[in-house]
Amino acid sequence: MKVEFDFPPAFLFPNRSKGKHWAVMHKPKTDYREACYWLTKQQAGGWKHLGGDIYLTLTFLMPDKRHRDADNCLAAAKAGLDGMADALGVNDRHFQPIVVYRMVGSGKGKLIAEFC
Repeated sequence: MKVEFDFPPAFLFPNRSKGKHWAVMHKPKTDYREACYWLTKQQAGGWKHLGGDIYLTLTFLMPDKRHRDADNCLAAAKAGLDGMADALGVNDRHFQPIVVYRMVGSGKGKLIAEFC
């Protein structure tokens, strides 16, 4: 199964949010989580979890040629993955292993989540 999301907002990257009060970060995280929830509902259709681990591959198509660390990309996508887990009706602890790829994209960028 493959689901495509918008690239995580720059505000959610740990290096950008350092020192910001949690209340300032709450709205962007909540908005991204909700957007990913509805995109998953729309694209995943009737996917059902059959138990066990869910192998998750995340491909970040970068909006520019700026270097971003894989761990920061994963951290920025945390709210989106929570929304995806909510939409699928699973606990996100089942997402293992998580493989992260970063590729040069175009336009606004994209996050592609593939799972089985």
